[in-house]
Amino acid sequence: MTIDRVIFAFAGCMIFLGLILGFYVHPYGFGLVMFVAANMLQAAFTRFCLVALILKKLGVEPGKAFY
Repeated sequence: MTIDRVIFAFAGCMIFLGLILGFYVHPYGFGLVMFVAANMLQAAFTRFCLVALILKKLGVEPGKAFY
């Protein structure tokens, strides 16, 4: 599994978690969804992603989006 796929899976899990928290726990849970969306937009334009750097140092195979 490449870094790209791990990041997309992680972002998807965080979005689901934020939605569940927002609907069932507290409306501030939607803030997590907004943070993940903002981070994805930032990474799309700058090609910088902190999670990608951490995964690369852990030895996960790089993909084409984050290197």
